[in-house]
Amino acid sequence: MKDSETAVLYFSHPESALAENREQRSQNQERRNSVMKDSEIVALYFSRSESALTESRNHYGRLIQHIIRNIIRNPEDAEECENDTYLSAWQSIPPNQPKSLKAYLAVIARNTACRKWEYLNAEKRNPEMQISLDELGDSIADDSGQEFSDEQLKEVINQFLGTLKKDQRKVFLLKYWQYCSVQEISQKTGFSKSKVESMLFRTRNKLRKYLQERGFTS
Repeated sequence: MKDSETAVLYFSHPESALAENREQRSQNQERRNSVMKDSEIVALYFSRSESALTESRNHYGRLIQHIIRNIIRNPEDAEECENDTYLSAWQSIPPNQPKSLKAYLAVIARNTACRKWEYLNAEKRNPEMQISLDELGDSIADDSGQEFSDEQLKEVINQFLGTLKKDQRKVFLLKYWQYCSVQEISQKTGFSKSKVESMLFRTRNKLRKYLQERGFTS
């Protein structure tokens, strides 16, 4: 068939093309409507509907698994931490009403995995996590003689993260929040390993200075 004949055949059925477009838009809208908002999932927790756990897993299961498995290498221990994460969410919502369920679950997953990591014997510990904690510990070590609560330190670090550029913040969080190795960060961001290491070094120095200016370290 010639191109001109193909064109005639195509344009001779405009209603069909319009119908396909309408159907496609309808399907896209249905997909958007099927994605629950965080507030809707939180509402399920408040109504004590077990579907809250299902929706939490559907929306953020991969993120939770990623955070946990970068800390806990043993699959069985990691699965236990994942289940404990959802259980903690179920037990704490309500009364808590997080604005960002994603961030809320990520914090629970990280804390749950860290507690499990501390419980396990040294042979099972993740060396990348130990390196990350040691590096960050040098920046936030409190030698000022003053006592600060974990909440105060968490708040000032969150404020510090808000001062960073997007790429700096992403690399920092991948390393010290999700405990990714430099190699993994390089693969996720497209940056060279040397650039990742340089960014982490500069950000740690910025954090140390930021904390010093606010009296957290001397």
